[in-house]
Amino acid sequence: MDDQASGLRRLARQRPTRVISVASGKGGVGKTSVTVNLAAALARHGNEVMVMDADLGMANVDVLLGLNPEYNLAHVVSGERSLAEVVTTTPGGVRVVPAASGRQRMAELTTLQHAGIVRAFSDLALELDFLLVDTAAGISDSVITFSKASQEVIVVVCDEPASITDAYALIKVLSQDHGVERVRVLANMAADMEQGQRLYEKIARVTDRYLQVELDFMGVIPEDEALRRAIHQRRPVVDAIPDSPVAQAFGHLVGKVDAWPQPESTGQLEFFAERLLGHRDTALADPGIRAPA
Repeated sequence: MDDQASGLRRLARQRPTRVISVASGKGGVGKTSVTVNLAAALARHGNEVMVMDADLGMANVDVLLGLNPEYNLAHVVSGERSLAEVVTTTPGGVRVVPAASGRQRMAELTTLQHAGIVRAFSDLALELDFLLVDTAAGISDSVITFSKASQEVIVVVCDEPASITDAYALIKVLSQDHGVERVRVLANMAADMEQGQRLYEKIARVTDRYLQVELDFMGVIPEDEALRRAIHQRRPVVDAIPDSPVAQAFGHLVGKVDAWPQPESTGQLEFFAERLLGHRDTALADPGIRAPA
């Protein structure tokens, strides 16, 4: 019985963490708000969730969550603190890796330094179901590195010509130049589901014609005054005003995210790569566990 219990604990420690990058072609589309509210909704459904603020020089995750962290990723990059030492936790139980705000040096890190941040997550002795990575807007080196190191990429769009054009440009770079095979599209601040569907179809018509990428319509986050009130309270809307339409929309997204396929290792630079490899090795070694296809 002791051996069996030990084996179960080992399997639990090795379960893969789903890593989701949230990106956008342009700023001002509500990407960070989507990240923190999706994280809070996942946590409310019993998941262990962490958010990494990957807008390294213009951090906003801590602001939206009402946090005042003493340390952040700048202290990790400088070697003053370990990654575990900068992690802070919201009242709702979401763990946060904060970034620095107004630090030009952090916005100018090299690709090698970005990779070092990704690898640092392997040292975190935390059991996590989800890591959400709130990337910077646009197509910078950090956006590319963190998106490639994730199993899923959500691109947030809104009903603006520049948002649609820049979202397509980001998807094109990720798929053509960096081998990202699947992108989820989320319509934010939409009037209704039909408007969100039209936004998705505008992008899908072009990607279907010119790109080899699987595009998935993730859904719609409605424009709702409740979200603005929650932002002023520096709280996730799913906690501050849980009965609002926008909070319920984030709740619906949780079911979609749970239905996504289990992550597998690609053999490239990845967040929590050893958990993916350990999970697969355990599955292959134990005939009672089905290996990922």
